[in-house]
Amino acid sequence: MMSDTLLRALTRDAGIQITAAVTTGLVERARQIHSAAPTATAALGRTLTATAMMGSQLKAEGGSVTVQVKGNGPLGAIVCVGEADGYVRGYLQEPSCDLPLRADGKLDVGGGVGRGYLMVIKDIGLKDPVTGTVALVNGEIAEDLTRYFAESEQIPSACALGVLIDTDRTVRCAGGYLVQLMPGVKEADIDRLEGNLAKIEPVTAMLDKGWTLEQIVERVLDGFVVDFLQQDEIGYRCACSRQKVERALISMGKKELLKMAGEQEKSEVTCQFCDKIYTFGSDELRALVAQAEQ
Repeated sequence: MMSDTLLRALTRDAGIQITAAVTTGLVERARQIHSAAPTATAALGRTLTATAMMGSQLKAEGGSVTVQVKGNGPLGAIVCVGEADGYVRGYLQEPSCDLPLRADGKLDVGGGVGRGYLMVIKDIGLKDPVTGTVALVNGEIAEDLTRYFAESEQIPSACALGVLIDTDRTVRCAGGYLVQLMPGVKEADIDRLEGNLAKIEPVTAMLDKGWTLEQIVERVLDGFVVDFLQQDEIGYRCACSRQKVERALISMGKKELLKMAGEQEKSEVTCQFCDKIYTFGSDELRALVAQAEQ
């Protein structure tokens, strides 16, 4: 299996940039962590893939991007966080949610997500994070992100995301690409790109045939001179720690901490991103009360 990789490239003289990624391993890792059903795996996997590509575009070292998909469908909210090195983590509210296949045989991610909004929060070292919100187009994630880039960042883009689930419910392959136009791109070049995108196969079909990211990028940018910029290894990585959980508990306030300490001898806190369980005794919780503000 191809390792999880992210590739960035640029057309030499047409003002088009592309980020492409294979994310099979990290999406399978997320499926295992959350015991996700196929529809949930596809929804989370597409969002993780997009978040990895968006995180890799951050200029700020140590920066992060959070992508939230909040629809009224049975999957509930999806939250993914990406770092500047392309590593990601994520969860969704209802990982056991699974829907019948659509009429075309594809997983019904749009039906699972429903109608609502997509929010992108970028922490790039400024005083306040940069936030953009758009209404969901169809809940299929790729088209929703295309709208986000057009409306919030004024960048004409095309996004393709895919997760192929095997018969044993594991992830057979996953990946995607994000094509973006830079200012001043010529109409003829846009027409050529649109023609390429209109006839290209789904990204999972190409990955399932064993295509490399270079081959996928060359197919998307067929007819252009392509310069490959960099290729990086990416993956699933949770940043939780006992110290961070303690800070979260402290932020709950004295009243809530004392209530927890009094209700049971031991309290468990589970990380949403990796399902790791942190256990706190009642004495430990009371010790945190002194650090809480109210």
